[in-house]
Order: sequence, then structure tokens, then C-alpha cells
Amino acid sequence: MPSRFSRLCFAAFLAIFCSAHAAAPSFRNDVMAAISKAGCNLGTCHGNATGKGGFKLSLRGQDIDYDFKALTRDVSGRRVNAFMPESSLMLMKSTNQLAHEGGKRIDAKGWEYQVLRDWIAAGMPRAGKDDVTVKKLDVTPLEQIMDEPQSQVQLKAVITLSDGTQRDVTERAVYEPLQNGLIEVSRGGLVKRLKFGEPSVLVRYLNHSVPVRLIFLRASPGFVWAAPRCDNYVDTHVFSKLKTLRVNPSNVCSDEVFIRRASLDLLGIAPSADEARVFSQDKAGDKRMRLIDRLLVRQEFADFWALKWADVLKAEGRTLDETGLKAFHQWIRQAIAQNRPMDQFVREMISSRGSTYHEAPSNFYRANRTPEARAVAAAQVFMGTRLQCAQCHNHPFDRWTQDDYYGWSAVFGHVDYKILDNKRRDKNDKHEFKGEQVVFLNPKLTVENPRTGDEARPRFLGADMPKLAGNQDELQAVAEWLTSAANPLFARSQVNRIWYHLMGRGLVDPVDDFRLTNPASHPRLLDDLTEDFIRSGFDLRHIIRTIMLSRTYQLDSTPNATNAADETNYSHVVPRRLSAEQLFDSLYLALRVRPDLDGVEKGTRAGQMAGPRGGRGSPDPMSPEAFLIQFGKPKRELDCECERANDTTIGQIFQFISGPVVGRVIHEKYNRLESLLKNPDPGAIVRDLFWALLARAPAPDEAKVMESLIASSQDRRATLEDIAWSLVNAKEFVLRR
Repeated sequence: MPSRFSRLCFAAFLAIFCSAHAAAPSFRNDVMAAISKAGCNLGTCHGNATGKGGFKLSLRGQDIDYDFKALTRDVSGRRVNAFMPESSLMLMKSTNQLAHEGGKRIDAKGWEYQVLRDWIAAGMPRAGKDDVTVKKLDVTPLEQIMDEPQSQVQLKAVITLSDGTQRDVTERAVYEPLQNGLIEVSRGGLVKRLKFGEPSVLVRYLNHSVPVRLIFLRASPGFVWAAPRCDNYVDTHVFSKLKTLRVNPSNVCSDEVFIRRASLDLLGIAPSADEARVFSQDKAGDKRMRLIDRLLVRQEFADFWALKWADVLKAEGRTLDETGLKAFHQWIRQAIAQNRPMDQFVREMISSRGSTYHEAPSNFYRANRTPEARAVAAAQVFMGTRLQCAQCHNHPFDRWTQDDYYGWSAVFGHVDYKILDNKRRDKNDKHEFKGEQVVFLNPKLTVENPRTGDEARPRFLGADMPKLAGNQDELQAVAEWLTSAANPLFARSQVNRIWYHLMGRGLVDPVDDFRLTNPASHPRLLDDLTEDFIRSGFDLRHIIRTIMLSRTYQLDSTPNATNAADETNYSHVVPRRLSAEQLFDSLYLALRVRPDLDGVEKGTRAGQMAGPRGGRGSPDPMSPEAFLIQFGKPKRELDCECERANDTTIGQIFQFISGPVVGRVIHEKYNRLESLLKNPDPGAIVRDLFWALLARAPAPDEAKVMESLIASSQDRRATLEDIAWSLVNAKEFVLRR
């Protein structure tokens, strides 16, 4: 029987142990917060997909069980020492007492050290199912505008726990500036201005994140608001922010600029000389509205906006084959021409199956051959969400985890293919087949989650998958959910994409990257556009018309003294180069030459083509196809707008200065210039060329020089070719402004 002294010692030890354990920091709420504050679980440190120095944590602490095992069980638990907590490897390295590639991460006198030390001393209790959890993170201020000389603001972070209590975690939260060089943020949440602008800060505590929007304004004592008229709610939001920023919008553009801009945006081609002249002479107050309405029902509108969808839906001939490509493109174009509601359009595509020749939308699945490819494409194109990063690890900048990625992939996991014509184009590529294919559901197929090694359970992105009703299958279920008005991402991503195509920049930019760390420039405008889109029945033309009728869309590209530096708030139009198809088609139409593109009927415009054909190799450098590629026509191998290049290169300059396509069109014997040779009036010839190529009349000095050249010319045809060449090479021709 133990002695009285032994019993007293045991009782004392038990009392000390129980007291220490009762007061132990929470692994879930305190230890994980300390590790996050120290930055140990970031992608640049141990949160990397492969870890650092043989030690790996889950990215940003998104897998609490994995992190507990890594800290306490990995490498025989040598990272912690319960008997001598201060000697624990994790403390010695993080305080730089032992060599550490990441340097000093925590201070021995700081709260992070104390939390980790006390947790180790308490025996490293793990997170329990009954632990109090964080339910909400509140940050103040969420938005603030600061006028010079004010240069700093203190953020405050408070969490609400599952037991109803609240805790100030301002010192423990993580603060991440979302733009480089505009601000610096202290560990305690004090934001200091480095430059004037609109910085954002992401405030994180465990798995909760809140973005904070700030504006630091330069003093402008002489600023006077111009008070422009608001034509609809688009202007109300845009002009309200411009007033706050002390920026005046530019004037409204001229009629000549407007008709060219509207025609390029809606039809993909510049207006004809007659269309531009008639519009400029029209004195009616509603002529811009009537022009928009006319353009929206033209066949070229369906051609051009079908091209935009075909780009992101990967409509190309290598994977789909020629027949499938034509069927898919025709189906897309028909939907645009009929103004089919966008939710119905996408729902038909997602729920489709059957022959890729006769059930055209099923080509969506032929273009995306694996469950992962289907999941990534559906998320990126239809919800503006990039999931690729979550394939190998939890998303570094968004809330999506590996489990989300593979659960969403499993929704599309039963899609299978039956090949009716087994003739391969390339024996080395098992995914490329000529001939008809049939898409169907095979319940035997599964998707494995590599993190767990188990079969992934189908789950909608950010929502549970409901029990299937009646004869409903998973594709029908996800099609209904994805396009529902209740899905917060579908309508928002679609109106944002429409805004991007009309304005040159998304309210969320890039357009397919919706996340907390990439906030919208005008969040309330995006909300109103989304609600309007849903109320309209997901009407594409309605939203296009609304945006184009705003003064914001109709502003000039000439900046004023207050807005010259602005590129993100729509105070003036930022000129941008025409796309490959716009340049090609506008050139041929203006000079009245029929295009002769490879593989299609002569006269077919580039904007009418179904897509890249199935051939391999580079096109003839002298061909129209090479011209289109040079100006950024995509191969359609990716799910994003980013594949269409819009940068300017030396090769493009040479294409216009001395390239075969431009030269061929200008020198074509029976083009527009041939008919102008019969006109004895040099002034009429110059005016015709200006209206045809630049959609405006020549200025007096321009007309004088060119009329003189024609009048004194001994080779009138050569002179007209020179004038046409100079106009084609003008900025006004190659830019949308």
C-alpha cells in the first residue's frame, strides 16, 4: 500500500496536471492562430505543397487534424518536448535559437510563444468535437475614405464563438495587403499609407476572412465636381465613386466614335461608310438607343457573341473533330440569335449527353475529357471561380480545399464516352478521335481523393448535393443548382463577363477570378447588375443594352486633368487594340474584298468561323490564318479569356506596314479603290475613304493634303493605295476607343 507521502505527492501532481490541462490553450482557436500569425503555414513556408525542410503543414491551417499530427506525431514527435517545453524544436527554431531557414518568426516574449509553450506544457491536448469554435469574424472599419493629411487607420478584429461569447483578436489576426506598395500593415492592424490610392486588406483569423476597402485621397482644394447627368443606375454607382475620388469623368464621345465603338462591340466589325454618315447626320435625341436596338438583332451580333462563348468553351477541331465543332458552334450561335436565356443555355449544356453530332451541347463534355477538367471548366466559365490550385493542396488565396475540388469533380465523375468511329488522328493521343461519340453516364466510374485515398463524395461547390429526385441524375441536378438565381456566383460571373467585353475590364478582374482577395472595383454596381440580370430572366441583350445606354459606356477616350491616371474606375474609355477577327473583318469589309479563309466558303468572315480546325502545325506565314494568330486568336485549349492575347508585338506592326494580308487587300484589283478611280472629285474620294476606314469625315487639313496628292498624281491607283494604307495604319483604325 502506498505511503501517505506517496499519496500526497500523487495528489499534488494530479492537481497540478489537471490545473494545467484545464488552462491549456485551445489547439483549434489559439495554437492554430499563433502558427498562422507567425506565417509558418503560408505557401512560402511549411504550408507549401511539399513543405519546407521536411516539415509540412496544411496551407493556412485549413486541415487542423493534419497539423496536429505533423506537430506532435511526425518524426516520432521530436518537434515538441512536454517535459522541457522551452527546448521544443518548434520553439527553438521559430525563435531562431537554432538555425532556421525561415529566420525568426516569433518573439520569446510574445503571445505566440506563450500560447505554444503553455500548450506543450499542458500535454498538447488536441482539438475536440465539443470545442468552442469561431462562428464569425467582424472587422471595423470595413470601408473608410481618408483625406490627406490623414495617413493611417487602426483595424479592429472581433470573433464571435459558438457559445455566444466574443473576443477581441486584433493582435492575433493576420493582415494581408492585397496590392503591393500602397500601404503597410503592422502586426497589430495599423494601416499606414505609402501611396495614394485604393488599397484593400484581407483580415484573417483561422478559417474566417474579411476584406477591408480603404481609399487614401490626395488633397485637391481646387476640385469642382462636374455633376454629369446619370442616365441609369450604372452611372449612379460609377459617378458616385468618381466624385468620392475627386475625379471628373470625360465628356461623352462624338456620334462618329459611338457608332464605331458600338458596332465593334456588338457586331465585331466597324460600321460601313453609309451607316456612319447617316448616323452622324441624324438629329434625333434617341438615335443612340435606336442604334443599339438595331445592332442587337443583326445576324452579326449572334456571330460575334457566339465567338466569345466558343473561345471559353474550347470549341476547336482537334478534340471535337470538324463535324462536332460545327454542330457545337451552330448550337451556340443559335442560342445567341434566339436570345435564349443564359441560365437555360448553360443548363442545357451541363445536363447534356448523347451524340456529339446530334446533341450539340454534349460537346462540352467531349472538350473536357476528365472529371477534373469538367469541374475546373464549369467553375471557371459559369461561376468565375478558379479551382486549379486546389487540385494539389488547399487554395492559397480562396476558401476552396482539396476536398472541395475532388467533391466537385466527383459530381461529373460518371460521364463516359462511347466511340462510334474509332479512327484516331494521332495514335499517341488517346483522347483525339475522328467521328461521332456518345456521351453517357456510367455509375461504375469513380473519382479518388488523393489526400484521403478514398472515393470522393459528390458535392456541389460550396453546397451539399441534394438527394436526387425521381428520374433526376447528377448532371441534371448540378445544372439546376448551378444556374439557379439562388446560386450567388452564376449570375454575378455572367454580368461581370458581359461588362468586361463592353468596357475592357471586369468589375472583378480577371473576370473568372472571384475571391475575397480580388474584390470588385464597384461591388454595389455588380450587385445591381446581378439583380437586374436575374429579374430580366437572364437576358443577355437586356444587360448589354443597359450598360451601353449609360453615360459611362459612352464617355470619350480623351482624359481630363483629373482622370488621366485612372485605368480602373471608368472615368474615361481606355483605348484597346481590336481583336484579330475585328481587325481582319473590318479591313476586308471597308475595302470591299471577300475574305478567302482556309477550309470555309469564300466570303466567310473570320468572326463567323466555327473555330480552329483539326490540322497540326503552323499555318503558311503568308496566309490570313497566320494574320489572325499574330493578333491573338486563341487555340481554344484553355477555359479562360486570358488565352486570347491582346498585347502589341513587333510582328503585328510589320503585318500592317508590309504584311501580305494588308497588302493583298489594298492591291486587290476590284476593291473599293477601283470604284473610286471613276470619281473625278478628289474631295469625294477622300471623304469616302475616311468614312469607310475611320467612320468619320476628314479634318480640313487632312482633306487638303490628300486631295492635293490625288489631284497631282500621275498614277491615281497607286496614290489611292498609299492613302488607304496610311488610314489602315492609323491608330483610329487599329484601336477601339
